Amino acid sequence: MGRFRKLCTSRTFIMFLALIFVFTWGVSRLFYFQIIKGKEYAEKAQNQQLSDREIEARRGTIYDSQGNVLAQSATVYNIFIDPSQINDNNRTVLINMLSDILGYDDEKKLELAEKTQKEGKYVVVERKVEYNVRKTITEFMDAEENKKYGLRNCLGFEESTKRYYPYGTLASPVLGFIGSDNQGLEGLEAYYDEELSGVNGRIITVADANSKSISDEFETTIPAQDGNSLVLSINSSIQYTLEKELQYALDEYDAKGTYGIVMDCNTGGVLAMASLPDFDCNEPRKVIYDNYIDAINKEPDKNKKAELESEYVQKQWRNFTVSDTYVPGSVYKTFMASAALEENVATLDTTYTCTGKIRVEDRIMNCHLRSGHGTETFTEGLENSCNPFFITIGQRLGVHNYFKYFDGFGFTEKTGIDLPGEASPQFYKENQYSIVELSSASFGQTNNISTIQMCTALCAVANGGTLLKPYVVEEIQDSNGNTIKKTETTALRQVISKKTSETVLQMLKSVVDNGTGKNGYVAGYNVGGKTGTSTKLGEFKEGERTKYIISFAAIAPVDNPRVAMIIICDEPSVDLGGGAICAPIAATVTEEAMKQLGVEPSYTDDELESLSVKIPSVTGKDTDNAEATLVSTGFNVKIMGNGDKVVRQSPAAGTAVPKDGIIVLYTDSAQENETVEVPDFSGLTVPEANKLAASYNLNIEIGGNDSADALVVAYKQSEDIGNKVPIGTVVKVTFKSTKAVLD
Repeated sequence: MGRFRKLCTSRTFIMFLALIFVFTWGVSRLFYFQIIKGKEYAEKAQNQQLSDREIEARRGTIYDSQGNVLAQSATVYNIFIDPSQINDNNRTVLINMLSDILGYDDEKKLELAEKTQKEGKYVVVERKVEYNVRKTITEFMDAEENKKYGLRNCLGFEESTKRYYPYGTLASPVLGFIGSDNQGLEGLEAYYDEELSGVNGRIITVADANSKSISDEFETTIPAQDGNSLVLSINSSIQYTLEKELQYALDEYDAKGTYGIVMDCNTGGVLAMASLPDFDCNEPRKVIYDNYIDAINKEPDKNKKAELESEYVQKQWRNFTVSDTYVPGSVYKTFMASAALEENVATLDTTYTCTGKIRVEDRIMNCHLRSGHGTETFTEGLENSCNPFFITIGQRLGVHNYFKYFDGFGFTEKTGIDLPGEASPQFYKENQYSIVELSSASFGQTNNISTIQMCTALCAVANGGTLLKPYVVEEIQDSNGNTIKKTETTALRQVISKKTSETVLQMLKSVVDNGTGKNGYVAGYNVGGKTGTSTKLGEFKEGERTKYIISFAAIAPVDNPRVAMIIICDEPSVDLGGGAICAPIAATVTEEAMKQLGVEPSYTDDELESLSVKIPSVTGKDTDNAEATLVSTGFNVKIMGNGDKVVRQSPAAGTAVPKDGIIVLYTDSAQENETVEVPDFSGLTVPEANKLAASYNLNIEIGGNDSADALVVAYKQSEDIGNKVPIGTVVKVTFKSTKAVLD
């Protein structure tokens, strides 16, 4: 009995220990799962019980100043499959259907096949497909003969957004583009990414054990907040004109690049900004510049070809006008003239005798005209872009005052424009200037500045002397179109007096009227301008042709300035200065800018004499009266046919035709369709072009530099060579001086 009690006691004790162990183990496991691993397992349970889908926010729209859409997001669709619902019965049908509709090659088709065999219930097949693709896929799945495959259970769509740029390349370095995750990567898309992005929403749904939604009543939707929109100061018409003219120069002169900025000189708003070669915002990784494409195609090595393509894509993205600097050349004389007048070290009566060179310590510095300009006034020195004259002006000004205005016009600091990647200033500091550096800097050949710095400084000269902060975004609007932020004009400082500004403007007008900037002339608008050429020192080897960067600065109209601009051509293939290549571009852009800003022309008496006149209607009149009416208006008349009444006239009534132009009157409907081929006017002088037009019974409207000088020749015409046009058609022929002034 004692042994039995002892045995029972031992067993009870062992059971007690076992119970304590089990209880302790249970409590510790409970502690482990609920406390240590509680959060992790709760999330896993929630993921099994909840279906969570993201609602992509729509990125804000970008508008130009006239309300034209430059960038917008539209609804597209992501295609996903549920591999758990795909079997041997429907796999091949699904793969073939998607491959055909999505245009997959064998490699992509194999990738799709692998995706159908993955574990899980959600695998994305394709992102951002258009509605028509979704419709085609849906129609295939819903076709009666395909319903047996149950494809609706295998495949689904979810809404997404895709960025579209309606004008492709227009202002592409300014706009930039976005990546596959809708994040801004370049340009305004990157700089204003936070404003444009918005906040994504979510749809949370309770799911059963098979991960299927239980009921809509358990669904929670957190709406997406669409991004804000941007309204730019950019005017698309001015932008298009600037890019078109820069593209012509890029191709015609096989240049490394062509760049330009047009600004509202009274607000600091950028009206146009271009950096060519550029890219298509819709396909930012595609090389589109012919010279780049040719270089890539000539490279035989596959790896080097890929490297070259990547390099050229990066170059197309780069906005030279903001992200790079250059030596400004003689355009900088505009600011030297301003500083000299402001400091009273020169007046309009100051004269200098140019012999073609000047000694500065142990160096000889040359004028672009090696024979010299002779005795010149200050205005004539600017007209002629005389280097020795401005060297003496710089020496009178002195290092301290030179730097005072170099700093005052903003060349020692970033402008703060609302675009990414603005270049840091590169310049000699005041304590680094010797008389040699000062002399060289006085005609724009020492310090590097950016294009946006240059145009901002030109605005200060134009608007009465105030340096303004430049900007591209005029206002920010919420998703309902309400303005939440508007850019105000920011005056940084007064650099020169209004009196000095007005004096320099008249000097610049004289450069266009009488000097190196004649190709910048625009009838009806008093344009001021300055040409520039800088040698790209250190960028060419001995024996190679000298490399130049040439430019032209323009302000219009000088009597009431509205715009300032800078046009640059980098390494043109011919040794022509900014006056021959860049000034004609500025003239065309100025004319369009004045039109867009509603600035009415103010013609001189001489300009009025050469203006085109609108043709009155003489259709239906007898030939004698019709002819008399037109002749009295100043036109020449050619009658076609043997009838006694006019049945049609060419050009049509209301068309503007130059005085002494030819008006063709048809009296017989059989001859109404008579046409002529447009001849080639390129290279002809104004008298020669007039003569050729008359021989073809065509009218020409003279544009650009209309001087009868033998070096002034046609370089552009409104109708393509060989086009068939009605007799009497007006062809606008634009002329420019080809005089090479590398100033």
